[in-house]
This record gives sequence, C-alpha cells and structure tokens, in this order.
Amino acid sequence: MGKYDDLAALLLEAIKEGGYLTKDLSSIPVGISNRHIHLSQADLETLFGAGYQLTKTKDLSQPMQYACKETLIIAGPKGAIEKVRILGPTRSESQIEILQADCFKLGITAPVRLSGDLQGTPGITLIGPKGSILLSKGLVIAQRHIHMTLEDAKNFSVADGEQVTIQIDGLRGGTYSNVVIRANNTSALEFHIDTEEANAMHLADARITIIK
Repeated sequence: MGKYDDLAALLLEAIKEGGYLTKDLSSIPVGISNRHIHLSQADLETLFGAGYQLTKTKDLSQPMQYACKETLIIAGPKGAIEKVRILGPTRSESQIEILQADCFKLGITAPVRLSGDLQGTPGITLIGPKGSILLSKGLVIAQRHIHMTLEDAKNFSVADGEQVTIQIDGLRGGTYSNVVIRANNTSALEFHIDTEEANAMHLADARITIIK
C-alpha cells in the first residue's frame, strides 16, 4: 500500500500546484489558432436571429472557451472569406482575429493587438444567415502571448503584462520576442500563436521555453 499512498500524495500536491505533477514548468504547451470570431450577444442575434444561442461543438484548452458550429462570412473592400468559425461564449464586444495574409484578400490592414484591445482598430462586415453588420472596430491580428495562472507566473518569475522572449526547439526553431504574459486564475498554461507564425517554426511538434 505504500506506493499507492505515495501516489495519492503526489496527486494531492498536483491539485495544490494547479494540476501539475512538478514545479518544473520549463516546457509550455502550444495552442495554434486560425482566423476566428468572437461575438457580442447583440451582434449574434442580428446575424442569426432574435434569442439565438451558440452551438458548442468542442471545448477549447482555455477554461469555459469553446468552438461553435456557427460560421460567418467576413467581407472587406476587396474580398471576402467564408466559413470563419465563431468561438464562444459571447463577449461584451465583437472581435475578429485574422491572419496577416488575410489582409491582402480583404483589402484592409489590421493591427497586431492583444485580445480585447480594440481601440483604434478597423471594422469589417460580418454576414450571417439572418443579417449582416458593418462593425466600426474589432479587426485584429493576434499578438502572440502565454496564458498562465498566477502560480505559474510565480514559478516562471514573470508578471501579467510582461513581454518575454521564448525559445523554440527543432530544425526550424529559433526565438520569438514580444510574447506577452497573460496571468490570472481563470487561465490554463498555454502559448497562443496563429497558424502563420506557428508554421514558420514547425511549432506543432516543438517545445517552448521562456528565456526572457
């Protein structure tokens, strides 16, 4: 029974430490995202009908976040992109996260921003099955960032809002600077980056380490 008692003690410690079996957090999970949409409830109802609720298809790695069945067309001055996935739940403001290459197809320049930093960003047209909206702002290219708990931040010796440099291993690895720490107690440890930047360094199979 001794070894089982030891295992139970380890599991209890893991719970206390936020779900990790070790305090050695040198390797960080990677979350790679394609273009996607976050909607306010008001905009959701304009696009899909009064009282409409999003249809969850799968949970995402971040707590309470999920991918939805619903998609929209996003349209700019020069072109449109179809079947852009909506992520839930709804937010206080609508936000559309695209890739750098999408700017050429849409004919619009989006700034690199953290989620929620929408002041001064361009708008775009959203087209749904029951209506359309011309947003006055909300179009961004996501700045690379790391979600973590406050306990993780303590272990990494970093702080919420701090910008760090990360090391990426592998044949096409290297470093990325200007990676923003987003630390709170509603997040799971994960490095977020879009598909363009991830493909450049084969991030799907790589390990991530903060080197500051």
